[in-house]
Amino acid sequence: MPTPHPIGVTRRELLQVGYSGLLGVGLSSFARAGSNGTTPAKRPKSLLIVFLTGAASHHETFDPKPDAPPEIRGEYQTIRTRTPGLLASEHLPKLAARSNLYSVVRSLAHRENNHLVATHHVLTGNVQPGAFFDKIASRDDFPNYAAGRSYFRGAPEGTPCGVNLPTYLMEGPLLWPGQYAGFLGPKHDVMQITQDPNRRDFRVDNLRPSAGLEVNDLRDRMALLSAVNDQRKWLAEAGETKKLTDQQHQALSVLTSGKVARAFDLDQEPAAVRDRYGRHAFGQSCLLARRLVEAGVPVVQANMGRVQNWDSHGNIFNRLKKDLLPPLDTAVSALLDDLTARGLLDDTLVMMLGEFGREPKINKEVGREHWAPCFSGLFAGAGVVPGAVIGKSDKNGAYPVTAPYSPDDIGATVYSALGVDPHADVRDRLNRPVQLNRGQVIRPLFDGSAD
Repeated sequence: MPTPHPIGVTRRELLQVGYSGLLGVGLSSFARAGSNGTTPAKRPKSLLIVFLTGAASHHETFDPKPDAPPEIRGEYQTIRTRTPGLLASEHLPKLAARSNLYSVVRSLAHRENNHLVATHHVLTGNVQPGAFFDKIASRDDFPNYAAGRSYFRGAPEGTPCGVNLPTYLMEGPLLWPGQYAGFLGPKHDVMQITQDPNRRDFRVDNLRPSAGLEVNDLRDRMALLSAVNDQRKWLAEAGETKKLTDQQHQALSVLTSGKVARAFDLDQEPAAVRDRYGRHAFGQSCLLARRLVEAGVPVVQANMGRVQNWDSHGNIFNRLKKDLLPPLDTAVSALLDDLTARGLLDDTLVMMLGEFGREPKINKEVGREHWAPCFSGLFAGAGVVPGAVIGKSDKNGAYPVTAPYSPDDIGATVYSALGVDPHADVRDRLNRPVQLNRGQVIRPLFDGSAD
């Protein structure tokens, strides 16, 4: 008689089992990555991106120009913050009162005035290969930050390499680049959530076992998979089969650990905490982002609204004050308070920015056009010196008058915080060495030096 294995399956039965659908857990894009053998000099941090998709106006946030002519100044009043030399829009009072927790870089700049190309640049730290107007995502793109980190450090046990929420950056046939692993391949792709966490019925089904399937059953399936691998090693040596096996291992790890699934259960939060973030998509997305970071997910991106939500070519002042700035102010101020109170801010790099800024001169539709030559970003945590203003724009907010910082420099800053050498080589789809990033860390964020 064939010898049974520990889970009660005979060798003959093992040989009758195929790999297809063996686990059936539905998380095919999760995989453990290899390491380049380097050890960071300091403990790596997490990254939490509050992404203002469509590009918020720096004039109406953290670089107002109250002394400029009306066609540049706009309709809003400015208010003082707790940081000397930093003014804010009147519609950001909570963030203004917490400027001691973050720093603002007012001299970000690049050349891409197109949403898709600029988004790739900001969320990967690299210019999109072969960029042209509205170039959609492809496997020739550079990896986003979660994927770059995953390539060198792997995903922590029991978590995906990153999570994007709550919207998918896509409009019609246009799929935004910068959301994926690009040429590093699908095994480094992040988990994408496409549901509003403020909905009463919010849940993420693919983090739960199928109906009637218990965690112990999954472990038995994993034992079965290991037994099959022992009997059929030649399959495991094939590249595609090995990739599938890695994905299954990571999927099982996420399912059986339960910590990520628990993070998605916002009902576990006290009602007062949920109220403090705001009972809207912005607020609950920021709360969910905090819970995912706390659960060990290394990179979380919370998109503030649907794709191009902040793209205000007309009626900008009404839209911002009614629909956009107040919920953002509530959500991000609560996020900073919460991270601080829980001791998470020291180990989490928070950055809030869009893909570019808005043109200084107000147009005929009472809006502002795209403007990449100058924009602002908020940075906090992970060693960032709080309460600083880095860089300066000219009197109209059109161009930096101090040293500009590019998205490449943002990328170098992010990778350094994540414990990855920004200038290390990765391998593209043709196995060619490609430098991960060509920027320089924005040093004034960390040492308080003048730029």
